[in-house]
Amino acid sequence: MTIFKKSLLTLGLATFVFSTILLISIIIFMNSLYYEVRTTGLGNTAKTLLTAMGEENIAQIFISGDDTVIDLPVNSDGDYRLTLVAPSGYVLWDSHVKDRLVNHIDREEIRAALEGREASSRRNSISTGMKLIYYAIPVFGSDNNPVGVFRLSFSIQRFGLLISSIIYPFLLFAFVMAIIIFWAIYVFSSSLSSSLGRLVSITQAGTSLLSDTPVAPEFRSLERALRVMTEELNLRFEQAKSEGSRLEAILNGMSEAVFAMDASLKLHLVNPKASELFNLGRSPAVSMSLLEATRSTELVEIAKKAITSHIPLERELTFHTGKEQIFLVYASPLSRKESEGSQAGSSGVVLVLQEITQLVKLERVRKDFVANVSHELRTPIQVVKGFSETLLETEINDENKKQIIHFIEIIRKNADTMENLTNDLLILTSLENSGNKIHDMEEYSVALLIEEAVSSVELQVRNKEIEIIVNCREDLTFKLYGSFIIQALINLIDNGIKYSPEKSRLWISAGIINSELVIEVRDKGMGISAEHQERIFERFYRVDRSRSRGGTGLGLSIVRHIALLHKGKAEVESHAGEGSVFSISIPHHQSHQG
Repeated sequence: MTIFKKSLLTLGLATFVFSTILLISIIIFMNSLYYEVRTTGLGNTAKTLLTAMGEENIAQIFISGDDTVIDLPVNSDGDYRLTLVAPSGYVLWDSHVKDRLVNHIDREEIRAALEGREASSRRNSISTGMKLIYYAIPVFGSDNNPVGVFRLSFSIQRFGLLISSIIYPFLLFAFVMAIIIFWAIYVFSSSLSSSLGRLVSITQAGTSLLSDTPVAPEFRSLERALRVMTEELNLRFEQAKSEGSRLEAILNGMSEAVFAMDASLKLHLVNPKASELFNLGRSPAVSMSLLEATRSTELVEIAKKAITSHIPLERELTFHTGKEQIFLVYASPLSRKESEGSQAGSSGVVLVLQEITQLVKLERVRKDFVANVSHELRTPIQVVKGFSETLLETEINDENKKQIIHFIEIIRKNADTMENLTNDLLILTSLENSGNKIHDMEEYSVALLIEEAVSSVELQVRNKEIEIIVNCREDLTFKLYGSFIIQALINLIDNGIKYSPEKSRLWISAGIINSELVIEVRDKGMGISAEHQERIFERFYRVDRSRSRGGTGLGLSIVRHIALLHKGKAEVESHAGEGSVFSISIPHHQSHQG
């Protein structure tokens, strides 16, 4: 069966099913509408009848409870059945049943009416055995409480029986029409399939079709289309071949090693740099697995993880091939589109190895240089500072007193600056060498850490008469490197004090936002313009060197490194002339709030 025949038959079947569902839905809707209309009409009749009889008269009957005086204009010969039910469920009077009836307190419409609401229901009457619609109206006494129920019912014919005289002929007609339609679809699809079969046979005989052999007139347009298609395919093939050559040239000229493989890690592309790196020589690397070619289980693990996670990965690996080589490995999965019977996933992975040995060595040299310079400068700084303090305590003559004090103050000021610089460099070196030490974190009270940081800058606060306002819950705890957080807070608070006017305010807040600890230090200082905010956390970077206020230029860089040590981030939000808000965000590491 061809796809055309399947499609047409499926379309016909879908049309039949849709029509059937539509017909059933219409019948259900008409059934509901039928009963709703009959119920509404019964309700209007009941209200009219109650009004005509007089609600006060009916209420008096319920109050007296005397069923011998009941004489209502509804009898057993009429279509309507009237029932008067007392609040206890006892039937005082029924127009169709003279014998004693069962208690009606369990009837749905009776319970609703005794609650003061009009209600209707539909069921087979236990008393008469007929299909009835019931409509109950509460009868109120002088205290506006129901004293009984005025219920009117009406025998109705089932909707199915009502339409059976026309529905069965209609269904028979629809069935006959469905057979005729399916037969027509089958005949049409067979004709279409036959035509398609002829076209397939001609297409398979492409050589004869594209030759000079005459063809049937009805296929000449098809022949011209096939000629154009063949030329287009040849052109695309040449373009693909050219693209392949260009790609091969690019891969051969790359300084990075490239491996491309399928989902089973079987290599199907290896560039010369990769062959040189792993000494593959002229061996057919494309027939090897990644493990056979590289003998590296780390590369295999990275490739497998990229395939299973369906996301690109980046790792740093060290290889010892006669000498230590460090590589930055990029693993990018090859996506496979979703197809019938399968789900979207990875059909393979591409590994790119970029050597960064020299960059890592330079970074190590830089770190060692900072550490060595800091340690070498510390001793002479202490000597200079010690001599300046000794000179300040020495008796000075009036002739040279002012000049010596001036020189000593300069020495001491520079010594303090050098000491601060050394201390900051040592802190930075310590942070860079700390690495990932999440397991060494401890649970700290954030409020106590802020309090300790504030107490450390108490002298500066007093000198400028700055008010510090802290907003942090006493029971807030978080897993942190406590000493580092205190250092970061001291740097931020000290920075805010330096750049805030005297007798101003400084706000410190801490709280949990989206499972992260967010600590903010807000000041009303001169602010930072937008062009400087991207670089404010760089080492030695100053917005305005003329207004550096004696800082080392490393305070905010230390804050950033402390945030990174906690796998968090440091940010600033500021507008020139309006103050700044520095924040540290630290993610959740099995911490809790008290």
